[in-house]
Amino acid sequence: MNEVSTPHIAFFVTVILLTVAIYFVPITQIVHKAGYSRWWILIWLVPIANIVFLWLFAFSRWPIEDRK
Repeated sequence: MNEVSTPHIAFFVTVILLTVAIYFVPITQIVHKAGYSRWWILIWLVPIANIVFLWLFAFSRWPIEDRK
């Protein structure tokens, strides 16, 4: 049997954490500046729903526009 070693697991965990930092931190800032709650970023973790949310987010009226 070929087992997965600990260094491989540590590498993949590091890659996942870097991906989260690279993508999710700026996206949370964008969502917040648009006037939405930062909790909406959790929808990006749900397959298919993240694509639907992206399209809805892009073409909906942002709450920040209503404040002006």
